[in-house]
Amino acid sequence: MFAAMGGNQSQGYYYSGSNNLSEVGWYYDNSGYWYLNFNPVGTLAPNELGLYDMSGNVFEWCWDIYDLYYPSGPQTDPHGPNTGQNGSAYRVIRGGYTSSQWYECSVYCRHFVDPGNINSSNTGFRCVRVIP
Repeated sequence: MFAAMGGNQSQGYYYSGSNNLSEVGWYYDNSGYWYLNFNPVGTLAPNELGLYDMSGNVFEWCWDIYDLYYPSGPQTDPHGPNTGQNGSAYRVIRGGYTSSQWYECSVYCRHFVDPGNINSSNTGFRCVRVIP
C-alpha cells in the first residue's frame, strides 16, 4: 500500500499516481470490457515512485493475511494478523484488474484470495528488494 500510494513522495491520490483512474490504470471502463483483456505494463502513467499499474490491470497479491478489520490506533509497517477471521490464511490482494469497477482500483481497497488457489489469472505479484 505504501508503494502504491507513492511512498514518501505521495500526493495523496485516490489511485496510484492520479485521481483520474484512466490516466494510471486499466479497469472496466477503459479495457474493452473483457474479463481478461490485460495490457502491457507501463502503457499508462506511473505513480510518484515511477511504479506502473499499481491500480488496475491485475490484482497485486500481498503477503499480509486478510482480516475483516484493521487494528485500531497508529501502525508502522503493519503486516496483518497471524491468522485471519476464523483461523483463515487468506492473503490480501489490492489494486483491481481489467474488469474491476473504479472503486476497486483505489489504493485503499483490498480483497482476499486463498493462497492454495492462487492460480487465478487476474492476480499477479511484484518482487521487492530492500536497498541497503
